[in-house]
Amino acid sequence: MSSPRIRRVSGSAALATASTPAELLSMLYAQRGLADGEEAAPGLGSLHPAGALRGIEEAVDLLAGQIRSGGHLLVVSDYDADGATGGALAVRGLRSLGAARVSYLIPSRFAFGYGLSPGVVEAAAASRPDLVMTVDNGISSVSGVARARELGIPVLVTDHHLPGERLPAAAAIVNPNQPDCPFPSKHLAGVGVVFYLLVAVRTRLRERGWFSARRPEPNLADLLDLVALGTVADVVTLDRNNRILVEQGLRRIRAGRCGAGVRALLTVAGRDPSRVTAADLAFFAAPRLNAAGRIQDMSVGVECLLTEDPLAASELARALDDLNRRRREIEGQMRGQAETLVAGLSLDGSSLPPGLCLFGEDWHQGVSGIVAARIRERYHRPVIAFAHGGEGLLRGSARSIEGLHIRDLIALVDRRCPGLVERFGGHAMAAGLSIRTEALNRFEDAFAEAVLEQLGDQPPQPEICSEGALPARLMTLETAEALRVAGPWGKGFPEPRFDGTFEVLGARLVGDGHLKLRVSDQAAGAGPIDAIGFNMGEHLSEAGGKLRLAYRLDVNDYRGKRSPQLLIEHLEQTRGTAHL
Repeated sequence: MSSPRIRRVSGSAALATASTPAELLSMLYAQRGLADGEEAAPGLGSLHPAGALRGIEEAVDLLAGQIRSGGHLLVVSDYDADGATGGALAVRGLRSLGAARVSYLIPSRFAFGYGLSPGVVEAAAASRPDLVMTVDNGISSVSGVARARELGIPVLVTDHHLPGERLPAAAAIVNPNQPDCPFPSKHLAGVGVVFYLLVAVRTRLRERGWFSARRPEPNLADLLDLVALGTVADVVTLDRNNRILVEQGLRRIRAGRCGAGVRALLTVAGRDPSRVTAADLAFFAAPRLNAAGRIQDMSVGVECLLTEDPLAASELARALDDLNRRRREIEGQMRGQAETLVAGLSLDGSSLPPGLCLFGEDWHQGVSGIVAARIRERYHRPVIAFAHGGEGLLRGSARSIEGLHIRDLIALVDRRCPGLVERFGGHAMAAGLSIRTEALNRFEDAFAEAVLEQLGDQPPQPEICSEGALPARLMTLETAEALRVAGPWGKGFPEPRFDGTFEVLGARLVGDGHLKLRVSDQAAGAGPIDAIGFNMGEHLSEAGGKLRLAYRLDVNDYRGKRSPQLLIEHLEQTRGTAHL
């Protein structure tokens, strides 16, 4: 297992001169490429124009025509948080625009798998839709769209995943990652694509005189809480465009202008909607929403996001919370088994293959992606976790490390070994695939060979990027509060991490294996401060003397008392001399 190395980013020494939280933020923004005084997330007027999306005119024609004629619109979305928020956004948005008949279908991952397959089309056809609109899927559904055409059902594909060699013969496709699309941001989540399309449809309907006193024009910005949640949950890069969408959604949640479902999800997770951050959406709301699609059926998640009744939303959120508890139990069991499998892969008692393929006979396919991510984080290797998918298939969830495009790697294996991979798709860091059960050993060999070519015998050493030492004068509640609401932070615009050497004054375990420390940096003039390392209880024996910590500064809200605390991401023993 590779031990992370703390690397200080260029310009970190300048932080020592910061005297106020505002000066600190200005320096942090500069390190992220923002000019002095430039906002991290300006207003909605700074978004890229919808007209730059290839295919949006054809898509608007389809939707506006169906809305005006009273056609039946069927939304088919993915079963993850991006798909659920995008699906709920499509249903709520289309209804607010005046669509008379809007329904949704979320295929079960267990019965149909991912995407608009021919089987999903057959199920959709039973409701006799006039138009099927995919959300967060469809770009690889060549056979499914072909079946819809045979049945006389036009399909509008909205997606953001990378396309394959062939595009589906859909009536229209809106996807910033399709060939020749000039849209500047290639990082829109599926829910972001839907938001852009709804805005463009509203413009077309306004031009046609559709809105009136009896049918008022909706403020689609009121749905940005869904866009923020789905964008953060899908871990897409928070470029400037996505930061605008997320920040505008966060502002509406904090102001109490969000849907009952999003509010209920935050509340059941113990988060205060009036103080919500992108991290709250990522680590508290999103897992509960995702649990529905992983363990049962995402319909309960979509219903939570659709309802306007606070009591109903609260009940649905509690059901999602229960599912999330069950998901954690299953994950714990699978992770223990996965650790045993990894131990068996050690080549000489210490080293591991550069890529890991893991399979458990009784593993839950809805949780395999989380297990792959946990093993990836622990061993810093690309990981594919397989589970039985029925009909003689294994379904794999792949998670990668920086520098290895996992979807392209699987595509390489597919080209070299035709017929070995039944189906695949995904992103640079995450992908899904299906193989025949009897092909597991062959795939494992081909995967290992491809990873070896890309990474060599040993993957690169993991790094924790640090902004440097946080001055003692800024290790305050005021700074912690400022950092929480700044940003929004996320992939591509990382939340600031700092590092320093601290004297351990006390150490204990709290909760379910969390490491709680009381530390001080007397050399820097910093008084005692609490620190916590979630799921780091295994390091209790190391927590003495002097430690070098990599951490984030956050707010501890305990029984109404707010205080600064360090969120530990890495610790290492030291004799008091920090090294780079």
